[in-house]
Amino acid sequence: MTEPLTLGFDTSAAHCAAALLRGTRILSARAEPMEKGQAERLLPLLEEVLAEGGAGWHDLSALAVGVGPGNFTGVRIAVAAARGLALGLGIPAVGVTRLEALAYGLPRPVLVVEDARRGDVYAQRFRLQGPDAAELTKVADISLEAGTGFVGSASPEMERAWHVAPHQPRYRMAEAIARIGAERAGTPQPRPAPFYLRGADAAPPSDPPPVILP
Repeated sequence: MTEPLTLGFDTSAAHCAAALLRGTRILSARAEPMEKGQAERLLPLLEEVLAEGGAGWHDLSALAVGVGPGNFTGVRIAVAAARGLALGLGIPAVGVTRLEALAYGLPRPVLVVEDARRGDVYAQRFRLQGPDAAELTKVADISLEAGTGFVGSASPEMERAWHVAPHQPRYRMAEAIARIGAERAGTPQPRPAPFYLRGADAAPPSDPPPVILP
């Protein structure tokens, strides 16, 4: 039997990234830094990743998409694309948070701390028995429990505060998203939806992104 083919992608930060996974093996992957333009670049990038992996849209078994937290518009671009593609292809789409993607493959317990700007961080603990709720907080308000490692873009600040070296992510973002999506695709999943811990930083543009239906 042919192993399932999963396409994972993410535009929640200043990048456009994708990875194609056959079973547990990465066939192709791309990550392009970009501050804006993800809406125009995402679908061509996905087609390039599929072509590099010797696959087409109708070969896919599932999609996996990064749902944030992160850039407000970037998250919505990827989620809208995942929903539309899943509907058109008749395959499941799995939403994966940036925090769980960073924690993927690391020993538990681990604390993910991502820079949220304005002096805040997105934080979530992943314990042996499962994850705690994600929160928007300050590094000074975080207690690092004995035996807990940490990872994320706010790691340098944590390292200075606690004098403990951080973990490095085991997988790149799109690859981790694809791997998590592949593991979950065989069970019922809610439709991907943006995962925000804070509202938009600015008023919506004159041409707002597509509305994400519940």
